[in-house]
Amino acid sequence: MTTRTEDGSAGDVDYGAIGSGYSSYRRPDERIARHIAEALGTARTVLNVGAGSGSYENAAQAVTAVEPSESMRAQRPARLVRAIDAVAENLPFEDGEFDGAMTLFSVHQWSDVQAGLREMRRVTRGPVVVLTCDPALVRDFWLYRYAPEVLDTEARRYPAVEEVAAALGGDCTVRAVPIPLDCTDGFNEAYYGRPEKLLDPAARQACSAWSFVDDLARERFDTDLRRDLASGAWDEEFGSLRRRPVYEGSLVVVRAVP
Repeated sequence: MTTRTEDGSAGDVDYGAIGSGYSSYRRPDERIARHIAEALGTARTVLNVGAGSGSYENAAQAVTAVEPSESMRAQRPARLVRAIDAVAENLPFEDGEFDGAMTLFSVHQWSDVQAGLREMRRVTRGPVVVLTCDPALVRDFWLYRYAPEVLDTEARRYPAVEEVAAALGGDCTVRAVPIPLDCTDGFNEAYYGRPEKLLDPAARQACSAWSFVDDLARERFDTDLRRDLASGAWDEEFGSLRRRPVYEGSLVVVRAVP
């Protein structure tokens, strides 16, 4: 049974409560978009599940978008197709209706990951592309020093890559996605070399894992990071990241074809 909030959000996050500024901070990065487009290949008709405000839909030719949250559907630009109010676990489409399908930064929020992925496979005759984070790697990031609760939450929420592959079946590949230093899509690892950005509460709110920690954890993070930036302690340990053009963290593309 899929749980939905008053806003319609499905899964473990209420975007009616936290999603108001999402599109301002989670802007698609064209370099990440190229990895998605490559994984979709020649697919023309593409289903986007958990489409949100429409990030990365330019990676496909003809998109059908599914998004359960009313507030997220409202943030979609007028140039994009109107999103259908539906959930991953019960897609209102025929078997094999689409050339390809994608779900981007969404699968970890579903009520039933395996059911949602099986539904995507059912309605897709070509590649299914999942942009997600490998939970085995999310703690290998400087943020764990300052906000372990946040990355523990991410590690708990993201399904194992092996679980995603098993649910999709077929021929499956997993590729790391390098994150550029000036990444415009503001997920946590996008700020690997710009720690000051995460001192902005609105930037943190655009990463759903922060909604699972209490005010005390947020205040401790803010205090500790400000102190270490001011003293130079952060730069002494992690400063080389400021000069690293790309970062290979937990971000991956899982691609499955029948």
